[in-house]
Amino acid sequence: MSWLMSEARVLASVEVASTRAGRAKGLLGRDAIDGAFAIPSCRWVHTIGMRFPIDVAYIDGNDTVIKIVCMRRHRVALPVPKARTVVEARAGAFERWGLRVGDPLEIRDAEPHAAP
Repeated sequence: MSWLMSEARVLASVEVASTRAGRAKGLLGRDAIDGAFAIPSCRWVHTIGMRFPIDVAYIDGNDTVIKIVCMRRHRVALPVPKARTVVEARAGAFERWGLRVGDPLEIRDAEPHAAP
C-alpha cells in the first residue's frame, strides 16, 4: 500500500498502476474507489465505460499539481503536455482533501512494520 501526501499531510491511500494491465484497466469495472489511483508516465485519461465521475489531478515532473478537473462518465480528456503522473479519485474527493493546483503531491510507499 502507498499513501498520497501533500507536504506532511496524508490525503488518502493510493493504488499505483505499476503494470501495463493495471494502467489499461484503471478504474474500469469498479463501482467506487476508496482513496486514489495513480498512473505514472501519463498525460491524459478517459472515463469511457466508467460507472462514476472522477476528480483528476495532473502532476508535473516536480511533483506539483498543475491541473485539476472533474470528469463525468464517458468523457475523453485532452492531454496535458507537462503532466508526468495522473491521480484519480471519486468526484468530490479533492475538495474534501483540500487539494489545489500548485500543491506538492507525493506518493509514498507505506513502510513495512518492523518485527518486535
